[in-house]
Amino acid sequence: MEKYIEFQNITKVFPGQKALDNVSFSVREGEIHALLGENGAGKSTLLNILHGMFPATEGKVFIEGKEVKFKSALDAIDFGIAKVHQEINVIPELTVAQNMMLGGEPRKGVLLDKKKMEQETQALLDKLGCDFRADEKVGGLSAGKKQMIQIAKALYMNAKVISFDEPTSSLSNAEVKTLFGIIRDLKKQGITILYISHKMDEIFEICDRASILRDGCYITTLDLKETTEEVLVQNMVGRDVSMFAQRLKPSCADKNTTVLKVEHLSGPAGFDDISFELHKGEILGFFGLVGAMRTEVMRAIFGADPTYGGEVYYKGEALPHNRTPHTVVEKGIGLVSENRKEEGFVKNFDNADNIALASLKKYMKGFFVNRKMKEENSVKVGETVGLTPNDPEFLTMSLSGGNAQKVILAKWLSTDADILIMDEPTKGIDIGAKAEIYKLMEDIVASGKSIIMVSSEMTEVVGMSDRMLIMREGKLVGELEREEFEEERIITYAVGGSQS
Repeated sequence: MEKYIEFQNITKVFPGQKALDNVSFSVREGEIHALLGENGAGKSTLLNILHGMFPATEGKVFIEGKEVKFKSALDAIDFGIAKVHQEINVIPELTVAQNMMLGGEPRKGVLLDKKKMEQETQALLDKLGCDFRADEKVGGLSAGKKQMIQIAKALYMNAKVISFDEPTSSLSNAEVKTLFGIIRDLKKQGITILYISHKMDEIFEICDRASILRDGCYITTLDLKETTEEVLVQNMVGRDVSMFAQRLKPSCADKNTTVLKVEHLSGPAGFDDISFELHKGEILGFFGLVGAMRTEVMRAIFGADPTYGGEVYYKGEALPHNRTPHTVVEKGIGLVSENRKEEGFVKNFDNADNIALASLKKYMKGFFVNRKMKEENSVKVGETVGLTPNDPEFLTMSLSGGNAQKVILAKWLSTDADILIMDEPTKGIDIGAKAEIYKLMEDIVASGKSIIMVSSEMTEVVGMSDRMLIMREGKLVGELEREEFEEERIITYAVGGSQS
């Protein structure tokens, strides 16, 4: 069917912001249809309207030619429209079957029919080729397996439409491969798939067509077999943006000045004998595949996790073994966590409060915090990082992913931190916002500070780093200068191949 789902003139206005502006396009039955656009383009808002999370301010949604008006997400689910979330929502203490049937459990009289629950769940898990059982507790499963439970749940509800919002952001390569196999099977069964991702290779591998939104407006729908990555990007950002990370300024690295020295660091998380130096003005890239333990090393340096051996020196001074994030921040080291929503900002704080979190002493007047000083600082650093909207009273959790990341960067720029550890600084961020974050990183090192960047994106590490360290299974296995960066060489280190 040419117009299975049809969005007609959809507009959505939130207080102070028009998230969608007169959006119209259609999705064919049984296709995998990508929704593309920068953060804040309106992709998730459009999906939320389809899923009954909130109504459109204006406009209509049609399915199979009939207008639908869902009053709630349950209404949409009953109709056959399900969502596989980016943030995987499961209850760890319950079994797979209990999680999957939550709210729709089969009953025997007044009691739950546990046997039927497990049998029906197991049948769906087998259909999806899952290697875990219905009676297992969910807490011990990997992110990929938890996602399979969400897909099984959608099938249990006889979903005709399933939307995926950044489904691969927490998955290993093997899990991504499995997920794609299942999405192709769902397509064969005639299920219509809506797919949001910032990863271009995924879009071309799995999707049939892509509709592009920009600043809340519909731009175009393209057949992916007949277009290129460059064309998609130009439509998304409305300007030419370099496809990959690249340095626009000359390197500021001073190889004669060491600002951080790590010697023989080991920790209970499983990393062992880590030694390296960070130079003044340098962007030092840390690359590795899933399970390489780069994040664990950074958390240990920052004092968030314990160590049981090794030393960390900041500008020649040994940091205490029992260091805490508080003591490390006071010395001059900041950590931009990979886990933005849990560790980057406080959910019910506005921009001014979140930006001031790591530098509260600056705004104290006696025993009290001076709100005016906080707001003035928020506007000033907000301007530096290009925050939109640059409003001290705007709730950070309501910002797009790229702008939330800018709030976190603004928080550390408000401190006197000389070293920033940036863990997956552009994860889940669109291409336009990535370019802005890269520019900020260059500005940071140009001001004499230094950056350690942990990233899983090869193009990002190659494009931005002055020097690169490669980890595998908790060990440092390679160090490359910029002129030695070759993709095959880097991957060979990361997977444990022989270097010849």
